[in-house]
Amino acid sequence: MSDTKTKVHKSDAEWRKELTPMQYAVLREKATERPFTGEYEHDPRKGTYVCAGCGQTLFDSDAKFDSGCGWPSFSQPAVESHVDEERDISHGMIRTEVLCSKCDGHLGHVFDDGPGPTGLRYCINSAALKLNPK
Repeated sequence: MSDTKTKVHKSDAEWRKELTPMQYAVLREKATERPFTGEYEHDPRKGTYVCAGCGQTLFDSDAKFDSGCGWPSFSQPAVESHVDEERDISHGMIRTEVLCSKCDGHLGHVFDDGPGPTGLRYCINSAALKLNPK
């Protein structure tokens, strides 16, 4: 589990003030942006993807691949401890939710149908990310 000393704790009002409406809906209310609409789905730029809520490093562009699912997909996190996973039984499905370990922001879900070597597909909302280009 994450180190609670490094956790970001903000009031709902603070989150609403700092995030765009879409970022707030995704990160704080576990919404999902419509497929094929996110700004990073087809972005070919190299760099590091950080949490739009707190700036923690989440994914590297070297792990990004085109899964055709409608959201940016990554085969692994940049740092394992920077993402937490929780069981998600919403919407009549059993899935694994992916959260930022620093601010508990909802990022997306992880599936076991990705490419090698991990076999994982981290399906992440663009609104949950910010790209720091290399």
